[in-house]
Parts: sequence; structure tokens; C-alpha cells
Amino acid sequence: MPPDATVSDLVDEIQSTLHIPVDNQKLMVAKLGMLKAPFGDRPVADLQNKKITLLGTSSAEIASLHAASEKAAARQAHLASARRHTPKAYSRRDPVRAQEDSQYTFLAVRPLPNLPRPERSLAFLERLKADPGIRAAMRAHKFSVGLLTEMDPLSYTESSHEGTTRILGLNRNQGEVIELRLRTDAYDGYRDYKTIRNTLCHELAHNVHGPHDRNFWDLCHQIEREVAKADWKSGGHSVGESEFYEPSEEIAYDHGGWTGGEFVLGGGGPSSLGAGAAAGRTLSRREIMAKAAEERLKKQRNMQADSDGDASAPDGS
Repeated sequence: MPPDATVSDLVDEIQSTLHIPVDNQKLMVAKLGMLKAPFGDRPVADLQNKKITLLGTSSAEIASLHAASEKAAARQAHLASARRHTPKAYSRRDPVRAQEDSQYTFLAVRPLPNLPRPERSLAFLERLKADPGIRAAMRAHKFSVGLLTEMDPLSYTESSHEGTTRILGLNRNQGEVIELRLRTDAYDGYRDYKTIRNTLCHELAHNVHGPHDRNFWDLCHQIEREVAKADWKSGGHSVGESEFYEPSEEIAYDHGGWTGGEFVLGGGGPSSLGAGAAAGRTLSRREIMAKAAEERLKKQRNMQADSDGDASAPDGS
């Protein structure tokens, strides 16, 4: 710079050489501080032998920033216009349906903590609770169950010369508690999901009817049909990975309700079985097996009562 040049002459030269507009320039000068527009007539000799740091943005960078800003503004305007012309979303959630789902359901689910990996049983129970078919049936019949839990496989199992009898489900106090036999006897897997779900349908029918009479079986089959019809998901996956339970020789039955500390056995006897056949409807294999199991228990109780009566009777009676 010429000896008589000013700081204004310096920033003009910077603008010409580096394409940084004067108004965008700031000069940090050691011991003098910051100099910025308007720079005035200060002699450039005052800056001699001092470190000068230039702060500024070139014209190209400014143009690029303006272009980016305009592009962003245009995009925002387009989105705003699209939102104005898009129909407002509305919720498909039915408040009445939501209230029924929260009322007619299992208020609690609980695995047995003393058995291995209770988290797997909890997932099984949660799946039953969330099953679309089960939820639809519980809404339709206004069923509310206090607790859904699992049954210890060692409980309610009887063996005789006729085979092994296992109770697959229990309903206590018409829906206060429902227990389901989820696990295999060896505790190493879980039974087939749809088998357990059908057992749950059976136990839900006990919310209305205790004995295994014609009214009970009609309601049980109705619930099973409703559950299958409303099950829009693809079912049948096993929680126990590849472990499945296929009922063969064992007999599945249950005690129905729980009243006054004693199991209430479904009854009806052979006469009710004949009445069902006389009505023109053939009982299913499960119904016949349940009836047979109940008849065996009833016969055992009667034989025990006769034996006790003979033992207490006086000689010669």
C-alpha cells in the first residue's frame, strides 16, 4: 500500500482481490482491537508491523447462502400448502370400544414365579389376553376375569389303569381366577397355543354355567366359534419355540367353578348324555371324555361312601 493510503483503501483492495464486500469485512488488529465499516480515513501506516486477522464472507458464499435460504423457504411453503390441502387425520379409536376393552378383560395376568423362566409364561398369558378372538368374545359376553394365571403341571394330575387324567384349566368363583396348564409335564416346553386358547374358551363358559350340561357346552362351542371368527391374526405359533403339545391318550377336563372351598363338579350323569343323543346332536369326543372322567370320580366317591358306611354299621345289620 502507498505510504499515504488509509484503512479504507486497504479494505477496498481486499474486496477487489478476495471478493469480500467491504461491509462484510472485520479486521482484528493486534493492540488496536477490531476495525469494521465504516473504516474512515485512518492511515494504514497505523497497522504496520501488526498482526491483522480478516473476518469476512465472500460474495460467492453469500450467494450460496441466499440460494440455500430461498430453497429452504420454498420447501417450507410447499409443505405448508400440502398440509392445508390434506384432509385432517381423524382417529379410528372408538371410545366406547376402548372402555369395553378395559372393562371386559383379564384385570391381571401372573405366571408362577417358582417355575423356570416365568417371563415366557407371562408372554404366553399376555398373548392370550391380547388375542383378538378372546377380546371379541369377552366383549360380546361382558366377561371380566380378575386374574389369568398358569397351573403347575404337577397339580391336578391323576394316573390309573385307564390312563393319565390331567386338568387343563380351572375357573374359580365364576371368573375370579382362571388357571391354565401352559407347560408340558417336563417343564421343558409349552403346549400348543390353540389348544390352550380352546381351554380358555371352556373356562370362560364356566363364568355362566358350572356343570357340564347342555347349556354349558352350547355356550362353550359358541365362544370357540366367536374366537376363531374374530381371530384376524395368523395364529398357532408356539411360545415354546418348536415345542408342541398334541393331546392323544390323556383326558382333558376341569372342575369348573370353586365354591365354599370345594370344587364344584359338572354333572348330569348318563341320563344327560342320553338326553343329548336323544336331541339329535352327537357329543364331541372331548365332551364324552369329560363326562366319562366325571362319572369315574363320582363312582369313586360313591364307592368310598359305601365303604365308610359298611365299616361303621353294627354287626348283623
